[in-house]
Amino acid sequence: MCGYRRVGATSPHAPAAAAHPQPAPTSGFGHSDPMTTHADIIDLAQQLIRCPSRAGIDDYGPVLGVLEDWLAGRELPYRRLYGDTGGAVGLLIEIAGDRPGRWWALDACVDTAPYGDEAAWSFTPDSGEVVDGWLRGRGAADSKLAAAMFCGIAAELHGRAGALHGGLAVLLDVDEHTGGFGGARAYLADPEAVRPSGVMIGYPGLDEVVIGGRGLWRATVAVHAASGHSGSRRTAPGAVSRAAHLVRLLEEAELPGTEGEFPLPPKLTVTSCHGGQGFSVVPDLCELGIDIRTTPAFDAGSAEQLVRAAVGELDVRVPAPRPTTITPVAAWPPYRLVTDEQPAAALLDAATREGLAVRPKTAGPSNIGNLLAGEGIPATAGFGVRHEGLHGVDERACLEDLPAVHAVYLRAVLSLLGSP
Repeated sequence: MCGYRRVGATSPHAPAAAAHPQPAPTSGFGHSDPMTTHADIIDLAQQLIRCPSRAGIDDYGPVLGVLEDWLAGRELPYRRLYGDTGGAVGLLIEIAGDRPGRWWALDACVDTAPYGDEAAWSFTPDSGEVVDGWLRGRGAADSKLAAAMFCGIAAELHGRAGALHGGLAVLLDVDEHTGGFGGARAYLADPEAVRPSGVMIGYPGLDEVVIGGRGLWRATVAVHAASGHSGSRRTAPGAVSRAAHLVRLLEEAELPGTEGEFPLPPKLTVTSCHGGQGFSVVPDLCELGIDIRTTPAFDAGSAEQLVRAAVGELDVRVPAPRPTTITPVAAWPPYRLVTDEQPAAALLDAATREGLAVRPKTAGPSNIGNLLAGEGIPATAGFGVRHEGLHGVDERACLEDLPAVHAVYLRAVLSLLGSP
């Protein structure tokens, strides 16, 4: 079995208790058998895992159909969201309260990473089996169990509109692992949807509530040279050689360290290199992909300036018939909530009240929280069950943690919807 610990009800990182009374959770540490107390949620998660939904590979219609059947069977209001090209990018559940107040959102993705080398798995990637307290299969951790749990919370709130201020939206994204975040974009662009005051994203991990993340600046760089035959007497370097020189310049560039309250430094990585067509041809083009993780002290403008300076130095030191060109691809801002800011405060307080010792964390990777930060919407981007094999081999999620995690999210949501 997974096994987990209960700790005291106080934490040095916990925010002050909310002014209004805290609702009693319907589940938590007192339940020793999640297979019984949360059978409906686990069954839905198993169905989702058994329906492959690898980003950019599988058709998302079937996995959305699984969710729609479950929601329709409980008479929950939902609708599909569509992207710019007309394809489905998510499912939106909306539970409206009868009293005025702000709207809040829960978000989990039901598309997944690819399987990778299936021969390396000890069970089939679409298993969905529960063995020794672990739910097995791709998406178990990221994030089909969270999606099922959020559907369960929506079902619990449905029919209780008279006690709720504002409303709750549950976004189930099928365009997350592509990096396009089409579901979130469609949700925010939907004129019929109420803009949320904050979002809680159900990425896994029991010990931390992610309240921030580094941003990013990404670009492709086209490095040019004169083409020719590899056996000729020419000595001018080809595009691949010039690109290698640029990579050295970029990796030798100095980046600032950690400054102020933001706990992570920026990071530059050359993530792709494409050039050349054969052994006998000196290529005239080599393209690089560059990913820079940004911080408040080193933002997207600073990142672009650094790359342009390196490109300028390359073109002076190793000239070519055409200048090197930079095409920016994406830029998201870094963000970090303070622990008394909603919805972080509600989630941290709920975790403490459920007996969990959690700490606020700023994440290195970017996530939907960065997209939301660019829209001025605060978000937490991680708190859930313990897990193994995320994006790798033998992905699985610890079901023994489910009662406590479910209770934390339910308590946080009720707290947020309990006041105008």
